Amino acid sequence: MSERDPAVTSKIMSSVRSEDTRPELLVRRRLWHRGYRYRKHYRKVEGNPDLAFPSVKLAVFIDGDFWHGNAWRVRGYDSLEDLFPSKTEWWVKKIRENMHRDDYVTETLKEDGWTVLRYWSSTIDQDVERVVDEIARTVDQLKANRAS
Repeated sequence: MSERDPAVTSKIMSSVRSEDTRPELLVRRRLWHRGYRYRKHYRKVEGNPDLAFPSVKLAVFIDGDFWHGNAWRVRGYDSLEDLFPSKTEWWVKKIRENMHRDDYVTETLKEDGWTVLRYWSSTIDQDVERVVDEIARTVDQLKANRAS
């Protein structure tokens, strides 16, 4: 397999969005339509959750399959390493660092009393309503717990 021109790779990677992705917008629109209000890209806590409900301390992350280490499963590979035929060591290190950071952010938020929900973008593509139902149910439960 011949390697891609680095300029082409750079152009592709620079076009990848980190905020306001399609799966994120799908979830946000449905929650907003149901009357749930949230903060986007909440920078006041660790990890800048994609959606935050600060009053009940709920952080929601919508993780892209590629950058957060799920693409090899979605694409039917046996391992993360199999996903990268070239520059395997560099890419695996990069993705594993992202995965470790995700774990660190989740644990830090939990230690600070937050509830954390994480969803793969592929899960949202498969069943956005189930994801939105779960987020809404969690918000409602946290509000009820706070009120009692």
